[in-house]
Amino acid sequence: MNHAPPTLLYIDDDEALARLVERGLTRAGFRVIHAAGGDQGLARLAQGGIDAVALDQYMPGLDGLETLERIMAIPDAPPVVFVTASQDSTIAVTALKAGAADYLVKDVKGDFIPLLQVAVRGALKQAALQRARDEAEAEVRASRDRYAALAAEREVLLREVNHRVGNSLQIIASLLHLQANSAAEADVKAALTNAMGRVAAVAQVHRRLYTSHDLKSVLLNQYLEALLEDLRRSAEGNRMSRLTLSAEPIEIDPDRAVAIGIIVNELVMNAVKYAYPDGAGPIDVALRSDDGQLVLSISDDGVGLSARADPRSTGMGQQIVTAMANKLEARIARDPVHQGTRILLRFPRTPAMGSKSAIAAAG
Repeated sequence: MNHAPPTLLYIDDDEALARLVERGLTRAGFRVIHAAGGDQGLARLAQGGIDAVALDQYMPGLDGLETLERIMAIPDAPPVVFVTASQDSTIAVTALKAGAADYLVKDVKGDFIPLLQVAVRGALKQAALQRARDEAEAEVRASRDRYAALAAEREVLLREVNHRVGNSLQIIASLLHLQANSAAEADVKAALTNAMGRVAAVAQVHRRLYTSHDLKSVLLNQYLEALLEDLRRSAEGNRMSRLTLSAEPIEIDPDRAVAIGIIVNELVMNAVKYAYPDGAGPIDVALRSDDGQLVLSISDDGVGLSARADPRSTGMGQQIVTAMANKLEARIARDPVHQGTRILLRFPRTPAMGSKSAIAAAG
């Protein structure tokens, strides 16, 4: 494929030297256009089609440095090789600082022309590399902007999804609450209340995610407080007047937050049903970090596990707790010295990749 020769604008008031430059660079594969002064050169640049400029220092009217300054102010200006007969190195420094790509000392016989050819080709290569670098950086910025826009759109969609799912689950929980309040049989009321708590535990996670600054995590102290407030408003709420929470502001992923919430719901409801046969009593939920792990405890000062046997129990609550504990890779244990019942769960903040859970079943 044939490429057009690069076009050089040579700005110099020396007509004879300009002809030498034109002959020498034309043989070297350039197309040379001559301008006799700075104003003429700037006017020709404005027409376009110039790939590089060779600019003399001493000219009537605009001198080389003034012309260079104006060229550099042109958007996407071509590279400039500064040419002068002066041996003063300060001119070279000034020209290079002003934006010249290279600097040459000329002579009246044209012996500098081969050096000019090399300098112009070098300036063209440097300009091409700079354009490629600018284009690559622009593409990186554009890609980053596109990614940021997509991420922002995804976040809006996720928030909307969490909002709608949370609302839908909350409606279900409210319906279960109404049904529990209207149930005459104690077993039915308890089953509906338990189901409401399980649904509310999941709904609260979605509501937390909708209002959270980070869609990838849930702040556990806020989540558990909202969950316990839902339980206080449940059909068994009058027996939870002394339900308390002590939790550190720990962030965790939504899936693990759901498992924690469901465990809390099951163990709290279990304490409500069995710990205080004659009425209400204190039920304490606590969450803290300890040596890189999280410790969850649900405790009461009631009759203790040995007095909690209920022939009507289906064991569903224990199965749910065990399943959620497996999800958390948690160890479940009962505090043997606590007066009443205290269930302790110890689990990592994040799941161990590829590990199997070591679970001790609750007694």
